[in-house]
Amino acid sequence: MAKFKLVVFSDAAPGREDDYNDWYNNQHLQDVVAVPGFTSAQRYKLNTPMIGEFATRYMAIYEIEADNVEAAMAAIGARAGTDQMVVSDAIDMGSTTAGFFEVASERVYASGVAATEAA
Repeated sequence: MAKFKLVVFSDAAPGREDDYNDWYNNQHLQDVVAVPGFTSAQRYKLNTPMIGEFATRYMAIYEIEADNVEAAMAAIGARAGTDQMVVSDAIDMGSTTAGFFEVASERVYASGVAATEAA
């Protein structure tokens, strides 16, 4: 089974940051990991830009194990906007970008040992 990461960059609608964070942390993450194939989710807030400009301040990373990414996308699409995956009006959908990523290298640790060597 292949492993993917769904990376979502988003922000709150103007004046709705508290509502956005409450919805995302207390409902949306759980709604997404309830989708078959989704195994975990975690959000991040931009601390310090290093290179370039960021259109949004928040990022969510979802881990997926699926035979193909199209099935995971279809499952999200089928649930979005239903009681299985409520979409809050506190998210600024106009600023939201998302994509499925696949592994492109071995994981490298500070010790210099690659993930396959450490196992």
